[in-house]
Amino acid sequence: MGCACQKGRREQFEVVADGGAGKVLFSSSSKPTAETVSRRYPGSVVREKGKDG
Repeated sequence: MGCACQKGRREQFEVVADGGAGKVLFSSSSKPTAETVSRRYPGSVVREKGKDG
């Protein structure tokens, strides 16, 4: 039987203001969606949820 350690774990992406130093503006499991939203906020970046920019 295989390991279920990673089961249910999905990547999450955040749109963060001020080049990654500001607040989280949006989060999604879809990187393309997060990148599209980030274009609406000048100076924002997309990063994996929970990771420092």
